[in-house]
Amino acid sequence: MPTFIASRVSSDQNALYPDMLEIDDYNVIYYKGYVLGYTTIVIARHNVASVSLSSGLFFADVLISSKGGEWIRARGFSKSKAKEILRILA
Repeated sequence: MPTFIASRVSSDQNALYPDMLEIDDYNVIYYKGYVLGYTTIVIARHNVASVSLSSGLFFADVLISSKGGEWIRARGFSKSKAKEILRILA
């Protein structure tokens, strides 16, 4: 059950509260931290409709959409981590 944590040096406010994706056999869980608390989105693995990458020069964003129309945009992962997430979920 891998957990992927975005880079703290990416350019999108990840320095203190990086995005995190946790993938297990049943769910994809996204955590977005804030100064006071965090937001969590859970998508069941069997409801994942698509996974795509939006890649820049150094970092990549992972876009996950569900069959129900919900989506996750996890930002600031290294390209190798983003490709590993894509491999696991595709």
